[in-house]
Amino acid sequence: EVQLVESGGGLVQPGGSLRLSCAASGFTFTNFPMNWVRQAPGKGLEWVASVNGESITTKYADFVKGRFAISRDNANNTLSLRMHSLRPEDTAVYYCAAGMSYWGKGTLVTVSS
Repeated sequence: EVQLVESGGGLVQPGGSLRLSCAASGFTFTNFPMNWVRQAPGKGLEWVASVNGESITTKYADFVKGRFAISRDNANNTLSLRMHSLRPEDTAVYYCAAGMSYWGKGTLVTVSS
């Protein structure tokens, strides 16, 4: 059974930092580029960042460049997203996705004072 389980969300003040994690199982992790996608309240899905299977290439949406860092640990089938300088507009449910085939249930990040 394919499973993607996100963790690490929570309430953080503007300017703060969080680290999200995603534990993957049930598929060959290295065969898939991994993505973080978010959905803000009342809005559609928004791609945030991706990393290829070999963990060589990373890509970011313009609105997170320089603030977020995606990484993966292929030995432990985990994906991470380090988020810094968080803004209220970063408030969203954050999903990890394998390719765009498999999705987790998400973890909520709330940026508010």
